[in-house]
Amino acid sequence: MNIKTPTTAGAKWSTRASAASQDYASGVANTSTDQAAAAAAAAPVWAQAVQEAAANGRFAKNVLAAGTAKWKAGVAAVGSARFTQGVSNASGKYVSGVTPYFNALSSAQLPPRQVKGNNAARSQAVVTLLMATKAGM
Repeated sequence: MNIKTPTTAGAKWSTRASAASQDYASGVANTSTDQAAAAAAAAPVWAQAVQEAAANGRFAKNVLAAGTAKWKAGVAAVGSARFTQGVSNASGKYVSGVTPYFNALSSAQLPPRQVKGNNAARSQAVVTLLMATKAGM
């Protein structure tokens, strides 16, 4: 059997996959599938797969197999260049995501300040308010 080398196969995969970015975007734009509903329906399968991976130690095994060096190399090669773009693209989502919490905090009624070391009630009031805000969303 004639088999390509991994290097040749990798080069072909990279070239073909890079050329398909418009096909990818068109496919997403023109799909009639409700992606969110399909993903939500798959939640039990996802939960089972995560539980099995945890029970079998696959998560830790694969993280250790990839190693810190691979993670750092990925950040150096592409991650840092994409970071700014990702943050810029998400600024509107950030604002809409934090607005309910900022609004809740701006109207918070905290217990009076006490001497240093005795302000746990103030901290707990903030935690309670933020958790209630999250639950109400």
